[in-house]
Amino acid sequence: MPTTTIRIDDDLKARVAVAAERAGKTAHAFMLDAIAQTVEQVELEESFHRVADERWAQILSTGKTVPWEDARTYLEARSRGEKPRKPAARKSRR
Repeated sequence: MPTTTIRIDDDLKARVAVAAERAGKTAHAFMLDAIAQTVEQVELEESFHRVADERWAQILSTGKTVPWEDARTYLEARSRGEKPRKPAARKSRR
């Protein structure tokens, strides 16, 4: 495994040491976990934005959306443990 050197100021280094000790980890393991979590978060956000862009493009191309009242009724039923039929997308009446 290759080695990477990072430079951090003394204050942050001390904070990492304290946080790592509280977490029951070495400072090295703590920093690796922090980097991995940050990378995963960026990847999830990228995926979220990609899906949102695709869905927005579909709305623009078809003009179809699910009216809020239909979505709300569906979500409320789901929150009660029911298994309602998903509302259908349709063109706006405006």
